[in-house]
Amino acid sequence: MLILGMVGLVACSNEKTKNQVSKEVTTKEISTEDLKSKLDDNSWIIVDTRINDSYNGWILNDEKRGGHISKAVDFSANWLDVDSEKKEETLDNALKNKKIDKDKNIVLYDANKKDAKKVASYLDEKGYKNLYIYDIKDWAKDKSLPMEKYKNHEMLVPAKVVKNILDGSKPSTFENSKNIKIVEASWGEESEAYSKGHVPTSVHINTDTIEPPPAWMLDSDENLSKFALNYGFTKDDTIVVTGLDTMASYRVATVLRYIGINDVRVLNGGNNAWVAAGYELETKSNKKTPGTEFKGAIPGNADLIDTIPELKEQLKDKDKFVLVDNRTWDEYIGKVSGYSYHNKKGRIPGAVYGYAGTSATTLEDYRNIDNTMRNADEIKALWKKAGIDTNKHLTFMCGSGWRAAEVLTYANVMGLKNTSLYSDGWIGWSNDASNPTETGEPK
Repeated sequence: MLILGMVGLVACSNEKTKNQVSKEVTTKEISTEDLKSKLDDNSWIIVDTRINDSYNGWILNDEKRGGHISKAVDFSANWLDVDSEKKEETLDNALKNKKIDKDKNIVLYDANKKDAKKVASYLDEKGYKNLYIYDIKDWAKDKSLPMEKYKNHEMLVPAKVVKNILDGSKPSTFENSKNIKIVEASWGEESEAYSKGHVPTSVHINTDTIEPPPAWMLDSDENLSKFALNYGFTKDDTIVVTGLDTMASYRVATVLRYIGINDVRVLNGGNNAWVAAGYELETKSNKKTPGTEFKGAIPGNADLIDTIPELKEQLKDKDKFVLVDNRTWDEYIGKVSGYSYHNKKGRIPGAVYGYAGTSATTLEDYRNIDNTMRNADEIKALWKKAGIDTNKHLTFMCGSGWRAAEVLTYANVMGLKNTSLYSDGWIGWSNDASNPTETGEPK
């Protein structure tokens, strides 16, 4: 049955919410049985308001099961605290894309009795009326009720889990980890970003170390072997990559996977997620500890990254392979190069536009407003719109491998295995005048 209730909104003292006005928001509570009966009713929509890591599959508030209610969409209460010039536009687009419409009955659920109320207050201010509150813990404790989580959700780590590790515990999915190491990825030697603040204990990796200038292409296997020993990495390590620029984190994480480290993960949302969780960054420099043995061949996961000759062979077989171009549309059609240090424009013949963002340094099509991974169903919808068949081998590319490394990781989080990265990207391809190129909108 439906139970009428009142949710009180208390104005938060946080600067980010200083414009909120204290008011009472009318909501209703909904029982588990009633919610179960609404799963296939298009006039109802179920919204997960927890942190995105919970939606992905992590258990962070003592839920009996991880993941989200089947068919639920996500609209995290955390998004409301993001400081962004285009915040309202981005959130409005999220509501539209997720079909959280004013004429629907909207069930907002959480596990902390806070997030759903926060989102309810936000929606009430925008004119939404039919708002319901639900506790996901009630659903999670009944194993007969459908829940979903991403097959490899552990590849994206919540800030809370990293904090637990630093506090000396081994959270779920880390039980068998022998050596857990945290590294920070950013451009520049002892970069400005690292100096201003990083996750405690993290050791800085200058991205130039794995892709030296002026070409900024992935270094040779020989030099990557030296890099691994210089940082004391072994194939048996568990490494969590963090950073202010999440794209750099995914680039380094992919290279670490390529050289053969068995367990490499990324802090979902980067340093901003750490701060949003209420934790402090440190500014002291943590020095790397060189090692003497990687304990395995390098590269140990050679199939993860494709060379130009390998890519050319793939392009001959369109029945089995898809080259997904994760650059902006203007880069894809050859209107701009996308890079200040590279002036050649165009695309690789046969590449399919795979969405990205508005510039070579952004990835809005694949991220939420807080730079966490976007809902997998929405990513798959983009690929379907582009005609990308996920049953085929997906090779991701961009300009030089950064954007594509992030998209590749998301594909792996979702459970897609038949994937790889063409690391040298458009820059590597177009630097050789003998390689064919094309411009304009594809036929």
